[in-house]
Amino acid sequence: MRFIRYIELVLAGILLFSCKSVKLSVAEEKQRIGEYYEAANMYRKLYSKAKPDERDMRAYVSYRMGICYQKINDVSRATSAYLSALRYNYPDSLLNLRLAQTYHQGGRYGDAINCYNKFLEQTPESLIAINGLKGCALAVEMKEKPTPYQVRKMDIFNSRYGEFSPALTGDDYDKLYFASSRAKKVSKDSLSSITGQLVNNIYLAEKDEKGAWKKPVELEDAINTKFDEGTPSLSADGNTMYYTYCESDPISARPAEIHISTRSGASWGAGSRANLVKDSITNAGHPAISPDGKYLYFVSDMGGYGGKDIFRARLVGMNDFGGIENLGPQINTAGDEMFPYVRDSATIYFSSNGHPGLGGLDLFKASVDSVGVWHVENMGYPVNSMGDDFGITFEGNRERGFFSSNRNDARGYDHIYAFERPSVTIFIEGYVSDAEGNPVEGALVRIVGKDGLNEKVPAKPDGSYKVELERDISYVMMASAPDYLNQNFELKTDPDERNETYYVDFYLSPIHKPTVVENIFYAFDSATLRPESKEALDEIIQVLNDNPNITIEMGAHTDRKGSDSYNERLAQRRAQSVVDYLIEAGIPADRLTAKGYGKSEPKTVTGKMAGEHDFLHEGDVLTEQYILRLTPEQQEIADQYNRRTEFKVTGMTYNLY
Repeated sequence: MRFIRYIELVLAGILLFSCKSVKLSVAEEKQRIGEYYEAANMYRKLYSKAKPDERDMRAYVSYRMGICYQKINDVSRATSAYLSALRYNYPDSLLNLRLAQTYHQGGRYGDAINCYNKFLEQTPESLIAINGLKGCALAVEMKEKPTPYQVRKMDIFNSRYGEFSPALTGDDYDKLYFASSRAKKVSKDSLSSITGQLVNNIYLAEKDEKGAWKKPVELEDAINTKFDEGTPSLSADGNTMYYTYCESDPISARPAEIHISTRSGASWGAGSRANLVKDSITNAGHPAISPDGKYLYFVSDMGGYGGKDIFRARLVGMNDFGGIENLGPQINTAGDEMFPYVRDSATIYFSSNGHPGLGGLDLFKASVDSVGVWHVENMGYPVNSMGDDFGITFEGNRERGFFSSNRNDARGYDHIYAFERPSVTIFIEGYVSDAEGNPVEGALVRIVGKDGLNEKVPAKPDGSYKVELERDISYVMMASAPDYLNQNFELKTDPDERNETYYVDFYLSPIHKPTVVENIFYAFDSATLRPESKEALDEIIQVLNDNPNITIEMGAHTDRKGSDSYNERLAQRRAQSVVDYLIEAGIPADRLTAKGYGKSEPKTVTGKMAGEHDFLHEGDVLTEQYILRLTPEQQEIADQYNRRTEFKVTGMTYNLY
């Protein structure tokens, strides 16, 4: 599988080689034509035969052996080989970079940072090393703050060999194609001299009638050959497959190609070469057809920003292509960008070892904006690991699907993993009540959000409402009802991906009767507002701002003590103090009237008051005669109810005409 993953690992024919007589020139030739597994074994034997004082020979062989092991993703052996080359002072300036990369992929971030820095001392402009350093720092941060994605290994799909590049298809996403190097019988002669594994064929897994995945089976159709097939991508109707094909040659390396197969009934026909790349030496692979069928994305080394880049070609017909374009420097780097997956017209996913990541290939999401600029983000941990993570496929618009990874496999073999982002539920709920806490009949809650939400929710008979929201969004809410003033509320939901419920209760003020403003306090025997009154006064301002067409009267009331004239003057000054506060806060004076009632309008007991005090009865009026019949403690409570500040609506057409 390693070959299909790395396009440079193109198959060549099996060259006969004697274990008894290993020659450096033969090992070099095998490395040149891409037989990295075979070349690594030869270099290892040459190293063991070299004498300790043959330092230059050991350094040279160790370095090249490290490259071969790195190519076939044997990170542990590659690291050991590079360390040996470093010990023998191999002079290649890339040694520290290569060692840093294997440390990085092995999760040894501190060692990787040291090697990246040593390489940057010699080559300070290297973007690969600079991004490698960023990746090491990012890896620590991402592991400390994992994403909500849940990842699990799919044992039903996997074998003791390799599986990679899953592709979901079917109306219910009940079919999964992928490549695998598994086989019923394995012999030494059947192993690839490039990867040390069997060649890859395409397999299919399907769901049963209960929706459970069944074990995959190898396609027995003509699409599978004795050579490598992998990285399938299917058209929207599921009847055309684009895939990577790698043929071997006994003399020289052959490029990877994109092939096309069509399905007739249940069988896939023999593949044919896509007329995408005109020459016979350019590698092209990892095809990904867009859902609308307009573009074929693919990977090639035809030139660009370094390593392998992602390109796309317009699809004119099944095997007829328009111009080819490189996706540009926001996506492609000096490293390798591979395994594209097209989610929609503005979103693709791909793997890269050039962008900062946890190590090896990381999965990235790229979104294009309205001016054509791509914005790339790492998918984070645990989707990404210190190993290679690539070949993602989604179950339609759902945030779940499959990808391949070699994490936790000492041999470097890839396997298929499932991922899913649990749905985050965010709600806002509460009650719409009047000042007494009773449900308001006919209440409506309107919610407008910056995410485009514009919803009107009728409150239930008990006054309750509930609405689902999105995270990290600003909302404006307004509760309203016939014969009541509106009340607004602003909310910004939390950006964290977690379930959350916000509770907001609305208390609407009636239009046709006074409303007591709780918690307005004056200095003793004075009209001076005490500081603790500010919150209640600001609530009045909010009512006026929420209802810009009303005018109101602020009325102040006193208790039964003192003369009528004195209480009226004190109440008038207190009402005027409130009006002055509102004017100073920006409320137009012509919307406000101050009225001092003194003790002329004692409070009528409400249901809420009666519920709080058993000596009071709803409908009773707290006159002086009534209060005098109470105990001293009860009298003080009644007097407090009479000492109140109220507002009432006096007009509904301010600035309307």
